[in-house]
Amino acid sequence: MRKFVGLLTVDCIMAKKASKQKNYTFIDLFAGIGGFHQAMHSVGMKCVFASEWDKNARISYIENYKNISPELFENDCEFFNHDITQQEPSKIPAFDVCCAGFPCQPFSIAGLRKGFEDTRGTLFFNIANIVKQKIDAGTPPKVLFLENVKGLKNHMKGQTLKVILETLTELGYEYSYDVLNAKYFGVPQNRERLFIIAWYKDLIDKKEFKFPHGISPEGETIYDLSKDMMDRVIKTKVSDILEPDDTIDSSYTISDKMWIGHQNRKKRNQANGKGFGYSLFTDDSVYCSTISARYWKDGSEILIDQSGKGLNPRKLTPVEAGRLQGYYIKGNGWKNKAHKPEKGEIEYHIAVTNKEAYHQFGNSVAIPLIKRIAEEIVKQLM
Repeated sequence: MRKFVGLLTVDCIMAKKASKQKNYTFIDLFAGIGGFHQAMHSVGMKCVFASEWDKNARISYIENYKNISPELFENDCEFFNHDITQQEPSKIPAFDVCCAGFPCQPFSIAGLRKGFEDTRGTLFFNIANIVKQKIDAGTPPKVLFLENVKGLKNHMKGQTLKVILETLTELGYEYSYDVLNAKYFGVPQNRERLFIIAWYKDLIDKKEFKFPHGISPEGETIYDLSKDMMDRVIKTKVSDILEPDDTIDSSYTISDKMWIGHQNRKKRNQANGKGFGYSLFTDDSVYCSTISARYWKDGSEILIDQSGKGLNPRKLTPVEAGRLQGYYIKGNGWKNKAHKPEKGEIEYHIAVTNKEAYHQFGNSVAIPLIKRIAEEIVKQLM
């Protein structure tokens, strides 16, 4: 019997359940470094098409999924598109699930139209257009799995989300949406994101998708959100994702100049009511702040306290930044010996510079959260 159910043991539980699932297919749009790919793979789904424009993210994607989904990269990456705006939808194979963490963009709304036509000129239009083509071809996608920043709910006073939902309705989909936090899913990071799950009404007779809101210490899904969530979910610590102290290069410790600058900026911001500047965490912190794509600049949102050693705080290493999003990266091992990788876990390899790795992990989804949603999609909708 396992002594803990944490970041990696939860994945093992899901992998066992996945072995009993049918072989559904998915596409991975705005794929980044493949957070959705890992999640859908964990529930037995096969990727038949992916798209990512950033050249460095493409390097990471190919390196990490060339053995899992080799068909994507055959014939000069025929099914690994580099510009979704130039992709002919009819050339994309039929699929069951569309995964897309699309950018938040405003729509040019004249006030006379609603739904699909209002999305033209945005990247969301490309998602809708692919779905529409598949519907017209007689192979409608069963489920759309969409992710965006929490702020999408209030973007342009809610108009952006309204148009997206109207478009889904126009295409023939029912939908549910909610804001979920990664810190309730076994990763020590306070990261809120908006998720939209939509299903094709003619194929799936369902009025609501029940979102998971967390994972219990026993690995069970928590569906209700309550004020005492931190007492009900998997226990985490920042040390869960840290590499051993004696392996951390001194270059990750911020300079005296930068540390003084962080402290002075924080004092000014607090006095002006503009924010808090840097955020400092210890090994025992239950979770840390949201890691962002700008983390490579100064690491101010997540600094690890080293005062016990008489040192300035340090930034996370790229390995630790990846683990904070749920990627299994061996690196130099784990500081917290209780957390060991499970068999069958997909090992992630960093294939780019430190700067790019920080940028990519900051833009990524939190894999354990995505995996749990993927499991619920199969359970409730497939």
